[in-house]
Amino acid sequence: MCGIVGYVGYRDALGVVVDALRRMEYRGYDSAGVAILDGNGALAVERKAGRLANLEAELGEAGTERFAGSTGMGHTRWATHGAPTDRNAHPHRDISGKLAVVHNGIIENFAPLRRELEEAGVELLSDTDTEVAVHLVSRAYADGPTAGEFTASVHAVLQRLEGAFTLVFTHADHPGTIVAARRSTPLVVGVGEGEMFIASDVTAFIEHTREAVELGQNQAVVITAEGYRVTDFAGNTEGVHSRPFTIDWDLAAAEKGGHDYFMLKEIEEQPTAVADTLLGHFVIDEKGGRIVLDEQRLADQELREFDKVFVVACGSSYHSGLLAKYAIEHWTRVPVEVELASEFRYRDPVLDRSTLVVAISQSGETADTLEAVRHAKEQKARVLAICNTNGAQIPRESDAVIYTRTGPEIGVASTKAFLAQVAANYLVGLALAQARGTKYPDEVAREFAELESMPKLISRVLETAPQVRAIARELAHVPTVLFLGRHVGYPVALEGALKLKELAYLHAEGFAAGELKHGPIALIEQGLPVIIVMPSPKGRAVLHSKLLSNIREIQARGARTIVIAEEGDDTVRPFADDLIEIPAAPTLYQPLLSTVPLQIFAAEVAQALGYDVDKPRNLAKSVTVE
Repeated sequence: MCGIVGYVGYRDALGVVVDALRRMEYRGYDSAGVAILDGNGALAVERKAGRLANLEAELGEAGTERFAGSTGMGHTRWATHGAPTDRNAHPHRDISGKLAVVHNGIIENFAPLRRELEEAGVELLSDTDTEVAVHLVSRAYADGPTAGEFTASVHAVLQRLEGAFTLVFTHADHPGTIVAARRSTPLVVGVGEGEMFIASDVTAFIEHTREAVELGQNQAVVITAEGYRVTDFAGNTEGVHSRPFTIDWDLAAAEKGGHDYFMLKEIEEQPTAVADTLLGHFVIDEKGGRIVLDEQRLADQELREFDKVFVVACGSSYHSGLLAKYAIEHWTRVPVEVELASEFRYRDPVLDRSTLVVAISQSGETADTLEAVRHAKEQKARVLAICNTNGAQIPRESDAVIYTRTGPEIGVASTKAFLAQVAANYLVGLALAQARGTKYPDEVAREFAELESMPKLISRVLETAPQVRAIARELAHVPTVLFLGRHVGYPVALEGALKLKELAYLHAEGFAAGELKHGPIALIEQGLPVIIVMPSPKGRAVLHSKLLSNIREIQARGARTIVIAEEGDDTVRPFADDLIEIPAAPTLYQPLLSTVPLQIFAAEVAQALGYDVDKPRNLAKSVTVE
């Protein structure tokens, strides 16, 4: 949520900033704004509620000549404090009109700071927590030990703020300089030749440079066209470390590639996403073939000593974590609990040095998951992160990491990132089984080979898209869709229901099919669509027969049954009003296949209803505040 960009260099700053905001639209937002310095002591600001197109129209009417300059910043806001209105949109300015700020996150102590400002006679013009920051810096710049010192004034205020935030400041009296800081929310520096960038993520500046610098927790940075300087919040450089890195994908990876929506492109990229996630994780060395992680600060002895595993995540990542439980327990016989990250630390879970916490987050900045990680570390537990963003906060604070190498996922509803997380979860299970000796090396090698075969099978599932889309168009106007599954099909049912809620705003629920007669069957009525994820008749014959009985029960009550089943499963055909066939696969790996038709179904229903598939209402790509 919230996209931030800052630019200092030789280009037209307005063009750079607006293009960057457009590339960060996927993060979710409800207003947008820009601030441009013209180099002559003037700061031009424009902001507008709604889509970026509203801001662009406003800029066109205002005339871009007053926005001519080579220093600027922009923002797409996701409302937290204050409604999504023009007056609450960023950037916010101080009384002089010379200082501006954009902000992501929450300033938790804004209430006493606001009172302090109001008692000093400062009139605040918005309902946001952000505005206190710009007025505090303005007062520090006007008077006191940091008077006239732009960077020092920002540092002085940073030390007073509580919460999770990214703040970026620019001042008309200091053209060519931007000061920024981060605590628990994302911010990265882009390093160009004769130009510098600051942004919420690298998508903002990938068109101009692939060289970047990740900022650490509680770090500030000053950028000019010549370079950057990283400090702590007090302005000190001693003991402050930042990590340069090179972005390994290009702008084409963030473009639609001829698809109507990014999400449709990303669904089709899933074979590559899973293959890239697995790449390099099985190596042949002096120990034989073995699973390796991307970053491992845990010895095999520590992996052997864990007697319990917690998986913490939110949303789709949580559903991938439910699948991790099946794999880890099956392969290692270690008990696994899967927790919503937002609830984890509040229930006081029992954690110690023999506990492994697996934290799953596409962005690596998910606020609830990050706080769960910190709670686990405080309790001396070890943390293994699964993340798609190299150098993000969660992997930095973890003891081991597996990166899901999917490239940027622009669509807000997770698709390729989800499947890549499922594959990464299986790598965690195999790494634990390997270290603990619960699987022989040749067994680990066979399981990995099965995993490596999945991308080809996912490609075959994508061939069912026309059939799935036809079903979706038929059902686009139904008020409710139910999803049923058993064993690993249950988390798939939950994920399918979530996708339909996110994209089409329909009432959708996923149920464990064994619970059908404990309540959900009361929802069945004539014509109600029910999507059923069938287990293999070979791998889970008992569950298959039980789920077949469930289908008969709901069909007898008038439900329309849409069944996802293994190719050649003729026993289910008489009871499926619509049958979607997927290739046969080992039970644990079937979710990598059965999830795909549900993604296509949700996207097609949303399109049929006229909704924006990439930007569902009220949702943000990354939830960086609790």
